Amino acid sequence: MNKESAGVRLDKWLWAARFFRTRSLARTAIEAGHVRYDEQRPKVSKNVQVGAQLRIRRGQEDFEITVLALSDQRRGAPEAQRLYQEHADSVERREQARLERRANRMPQPDGRPDRRDRRALRRFKTGD
Repeated sequence: MNKESAGVRLDKWLWAARFFRTRSLARTAIEAGHVRYDEQRPKVSKNVQVGAQLRIRRGQEDFEITVLALSDQRRGAPEAQRLYQEHADSVERREQARLERRANRMPQPDGRPDRRDRRALRRFKTGD
């Protein structure tokens, strides 16, 4: 049986394309509904076909991709990126969301508080 005609399991393909670190994490994401296959909620054992549209939610990132090739082996990142093509609007939305998260981030202190800073914090917390 030809691998192209048979397809590859969805969890295995997501792992090989490096969207998830382990197949177990890919399976959990699929079961939780964070992966859409042609706008439908798939099962873990769904066979991926070339040309399929996938929507993947990973943390705070959303990917909309088209499957270009099949693989059931995890290889280097450059090879994994040849398995799919991300839509241009998906890249823009992810970049915009990343910039918004960066802009809304709380400022971080320069280092650990010294004695004077600790006393000021203690006074602030106790209301003195």
